[in-house]
Amino acid sequence: MIKIAPSILAADFSCLRSQMVELKQAQADWIHFDVMDGHFVDNLTFGPKILSEIKKISDLFMDVHIMVSDPQKVYHWFKEADLITFHYEALDSDLQRSTLIKEIQENGIKVGISLKPDTPVEVLDNFLWSVDLILIMSVEPGFGGQSFIPKALDKIKYLKNQKDENGYHYLIEVDGGINNVTSVPAIRAGVDVLVAGSYIFGGSIKENIAKLKRQEG
Repeated sequence: MIKIAPSILAADFSCLRSQMVELKQAQADWIHFDVMDGHFVDNLTFGPKILSEIKKISDLFMDVHIMVSDPQKVYHWFKEADLITFHYEALDSDLQRSTLIKEIQENGIKVGISLKPDTPVEVLDNFLWSVDLILIMSVEPGFGGQSFIPKALDKIKYLKNQKDENGYHYLIEVDGGINNVTSVPAIRAGVDVLVAGSYIFGGSIKENIAKLKRQEG
C-alpha cells in the first residue's frame, strides 16, 4: 500500500488545526515536515515547536526531513519524530553518515537518508542495509511548487531493484512535484511513500489525497 505524506510546508497555518483534522479524515498516512536552516538550502522554515504542537492534535506518523548543514546537532531537536531523514550531502564522510544513522536509531527513531537531484544514487550503496527509508528528491530542495524532475525515476528503479535483490527493508520515498499525474510513474518505478504539498493543500484535501491513493491501482 502506497503511503501518502502531506508536506505541511504547503499548509495554511492560519487554520492548521482544522487542516490536520482534514488530513486524518482523508486517510493521509504520514505528516511530512520540511525543516530548512537557510544555509544548506535557500529557505528557512520551522523548528521543533511546530512538531510538538501538531503531535497534540494528530496521531499520524511524523516524518521529519532535515535539510540542514549540521544534522548531528539538529536531529536532537526533533526527537518527538517517528522518522528523521538527513541529507547525504550534509556530511563529509561515510563514517559520519554511518555514525549518525546508528545514533538516531539508538534513540528509538527510524532513520532515512536523502539525495539531491544531482547526486548519484550509487553513493548510498554502503547504507542500504542499515536505513529505514531512502528519500529521493525530485526537485531541488528548498521551495515547494516546483516541477517533477523525471530522472528521479531511474534512482527509484535502482533502489527498488537493490531492495528486491538483497532483501533490504527500507521504504522508498519521493518528494517534489508530486501530483495525480507524476505519482503514476513514481509508483510504477517502485515508490512506497509519496510526499505532496502544493498539490494536496492547493484544493480539496480529501479529493486530492483520494486521487493519489487511486493511482496505486
